[in-house]
Amino acid sequence: MTTLPTRFESSLDLARLPWFEVQGGSRLVVVDEAVGPVIDMHTHLAMGYLRRLRVDVSVETPATAYYFPLTLPVDLEGYANANFDESALASMRLDLSAMSLTGSGMRRTHTAPNLLRDMRDLGIERSVVLPIDWPVGPQNTDVVLEACAPHPELVPFASVHPHRRDVDAWLDRHRAAGARGVKVHPAVQGVAPDHPKVVHLCGRCGAKGLPVLFHCGPVGIAGKAADARCQVPRYEQVIAEHPDTTFVLGHSGALQVREALDYAERYPNTWFELASLGLESVREVLDRVPSDRIVYGTDWPFYHQALTLARVLLATEGAPDLRRAVLHDNAARLLDA
Repeated sequence: MTTLPTRFESSLDLARLPWFEVQGGSRLVVVDEAVGPVIDMHTHLAMGYLRRLRVDVSVETPATAYYFPLTLPVDLEGYANANFDESALASMRLDLSAMSLTGSGMRRTHTAPNLLRDMRDLGIERSVVLPIDWPVGPQNTDVVLEACAPHPELVPFASVHPHRRDVDAWLDRHRAAGARGVKVHPAVQGVAPDHPKVVHLCGRCGAKGLPVLFHCGPVGIAGKAADARCQVPRYEQVIAEHPDTTFVLGHSGALQVREALDYAERYPNTWFELASLGLESVREVLDRVPSDRIVYGTDWPFYHQALTLARVLLATEGAPDLRRAVLHDNAARLLDA
């Protein structure tokens, strides 16, 4: 049996794997019909903070400027952000901070039509779109709900900051507008998962039948304070106190994936999402988590959706039922419940 490569000169070089080819010189496309269908549980559109979003997320542009550039070398074995170079990291940080006050930068390409274009190339039939909101300022949730409304392929989640007054009213409003779950991001929102208000919010989500997709685990490039809020042991209280809430652990604990995997057996309300994990960690998740509680995600537009897809395809070679469950069936069951 031929050993497939895991290191590539660029994202487009993933075409050396049997499932992909490059078309039109710049598009990585799935050409193996046996791969699909696929559901991506972890994507974003451009977001605004402090000032109203100045990017029109309904406009298609000729190409998507991913935060991890298509031209950089890719090693699928390690955690995804280890592939960044200093220039790409600096560009990403600028785009997520000062440029978020403008309508310019890479974020101008982080739009619904561009996401849909990538989805079509890779056989992704649905993508969950995750907003992140602060307690004050513009509401990214409203942008996501409006952007997804014309496109049944895009599944909107909501964001309700735990410090907001009357979280029940906010949850009800967003659910009535079509939100299918709630995103909680301790690093970006500045509040740890064991904070009483986060614990309360997650309980209310469960009571309303809304799954919570947490960013879970430190990533090593977000700063010490942000990573401290995301330490995996800090998630156990909220998971344990709300057994009726479904928690999807985004990034499966990230750089603390092994600590997060301890929750898989103890807490059947935990699901594990694979965005950004290295191939070895993906294999650990597949080995230790019940196969009906693992979902595929990508963190688009930070990364091209093919990067996590390639890892899952490599890790599930010879296991078609597991591959189908992870790439589609589990997410379909969660979203359609």
